[in-house]
This record gives sequence, structure tokens and C-alpha cells, in this order.
Amino acid sequence: MNLNFTEEQKMIQKTVKDFALKEIAPVADQIDKESKFPADIIKKLGQLGLMGINVSMEDGGAGLDTACYAIAIEGLSKASAATGSIVAMHHLACDALKRAGTPGQKKKYLSRLAAGDYLGAFALTEPKAGSDIGGIQTTAKLEDDSYILDGKKIFIVNGMQADVINVFASTDTSKGANGISAFIVEKNSPGFSVSRKINKLGIRGCEIAELIFKDCRVPKENLLGKENEGFRIANDALDTARIAVGAQAVGIAQGAFEEALKYSKQRKQFGRAICEFQAIQWMLANMATEIEAARLLVYKAALAEDANKKFSADASMAKLFASEVAVRAAVKAVQIFGGYGYTKDYPVERFFRDAKVTEIYQGTSEIQRANIVRELLGK
Repeated sequence: MNLNFTEEQKMIQKTVKDFALKEIAPVADQIDKESKFPADIIKKLGQLGLMGINVSMEDGGAGLDTACYAIAIEGLSKASAATGSIVAMHHLACDALKRAGTPGQKKKYLSRLAAGDYLGAFALTEPKAGSDIGGIQTTAKLEDDSYILDGKKIFIVNGMQADVINVFASTDTSKGANGISAFIVEKNSPGFSVSRKINKLGIRGCEIAELIFKDCRVPKENLLGKENEGFRIANDALDTARIAVGAQAVGIAQGAFEEALKYSKQRKQFGRAICEFQAIQWMLANMATEIEAARLLVYKAALAEDANKKFSADASMAKLFASEVAVRAAVKAVQIFGGYGYTKDYPVERFFRDAKVTEIYQGTSEIQRANIVRELLGK
């Protein structure tokens, strides 16, 4: 497996790194403390072409590969996991349109999403349907030239600001997961409303919301794919999204590690820097090793997708391992900082809170293990 980055990938890495250092890192704590959606930053990312990085040029994007996408998410998340989440979940909405959209839908919605003129969201999760997609209770009924959506979605990243939302609803409740369809819903659609912003532990600048659909009228032409194809559309898009979450987790872990390494060289106890103590050295060695292993899994999955190979298991492995590495690295970073790590005076406290969500969204660690075993057993 060749993981030497191409010149194009190196360019994206440098572009994102420079932007993150200049524009994101100085305000990352403020974004977190104020639970503030970084609108100005997202606008600038659109101007850089990073809001449609793996969307074809024909559809208004940068036309780059999944590896470039993972590089971008890792770099953004190292500075601010909230910003990484906003961009990754926006791309999840793009990906569903990219895979299943008609030429007309791509021209009307995908091109504007890819340019950063629109912000996207992906509304799958419900109060009673998280890992169990077949438990979706939101319904969609065809009446004349429109579908009427009724139901509730929860934990929707970008739900407060999104201009375009991919909404999954049951068009045939007797078929469970096989009766789910996907729809493109605009924020000003009649019958659609944002119920509330959800207060959460981490990625606080990435606002998540509860969405309500009450007799929400969606034009028939906004059906994404065909009726009852929603489960497949969601799963296909989520495979790429899991690579992005893995990249986000690597970014968080790398950020926590670098802060801990720097602090260990500055902090002195018993007359010497704490990095000279074997206990700290072993923590740093384990962190560095696991982060590099997680990074390799993420880019292995990205390269598999770019090579048009089957990559579902690779994506699940990358997401599973990288997310758990992020949590372990953040815990070790707080431990190295000691009492100071438990305060909001240092960013490791933020990394600690941000890391946990990577084990949960886009499929919990338990779901990833189930996905991996299913692939191994050929089921």
C-alpha cells in the first residue's frame, strides 16, 4: 500500500494547515465556549473550494479524491473538531446527491452546495431510530405532485443553518428499512421547522438540532433516487462519511498529542521536565504509535474508495479504531497536564470533550464492529 501523497494531496494538506493555523486555531476556544457557529470560517472554506472538495468539477466542486477529503477533515479537526464536523456533515449531504441525484437536482442543489453557497445537512436519526434505521417513523405520502412528510428528526448536524437537507422517511411502513425513501428538503419548505438547538458535551460550535415535519410539502421532483431506495442511498453515503469521521478523530488525537508533548517539555517536577520520566514517555510513545496506525487505516480506506474497490469494511475499521484512539489520546493528554488539563485554560479539555462523539455518530463503535464482522462472514 503506497501512502505517499501526490503533489495535489500535499497542496491540499498545506492549504488546510495554513488556513487552520491562521483562521481557525486563534478562535477555536471562542467557538467552543460560545457554542458559536463559525459562519465566517465556513464562508472562507467555500471560497477555497473546500466545501465541495470531492464533488466533480462538472457538478461545481473541486473534483478531488477521497484522500484529499480526508486530509482536509483531519487538518480542520486538529484545529477545531466543530469546524471539521460542519464540513464533514455538509459533504455527507453532497455525497448523497452526488450518488443518487438527477442532473436537474445536481444543477439546482449540488452545484450550490459544492460552491459553499448552500450549507447541507443529512437528516436520518430520530428519537426512536438511531442505529436501527428500519425504525424510522417519519412518513412520506404522495399526494398529487408532492410528498407530504410528517415526523421528527434529532441530532442533525448543521440543522440550524442548513439550506438543503437530505431527509429520510418511510414511504412503505410495511417494508421497514426497505420502505425508506430519500428527499431533498429546502429550509423554507412549508411545514418544516427547527424545533430546538441541542446543548451537548463537545463539538459545541457545530450546532445540532431537532427538526419537525408537519404536513411538510416537498415537490415530487425532490425525491432522491427512487421510492424505497433510501436505505441504500444512506448506507452508501455513510461509508464515505465514516472515513471522514476517522479523519476527524485522527485530527483530534494529533492535536491532543502535540499539546501534551509540548507541555511535557515545559512542565517541571522534582527538578526536571516531566518528559524525562518514563511514565510520561510511555504515554507519549503509545499515543504517537496509535495515532499513526489510525491514520494509516483512514487513508487505506480512502485509497480503496478512490480505486473503486469495495471499502465498506475498511471504512468501518478506520472509524472504529481512529475514534477509540482519539478518546484514549485525549484522556492521556489530560493526564499529562494533570490538574491543569481538567481546566478550560488549556485546549486538551476541549479535545477530551470533542473526541467522544467520534465513537457515536455515523454509527457507534458497536455498529462498526457489526459491519466488520458481517463483511468478514460474507453476510
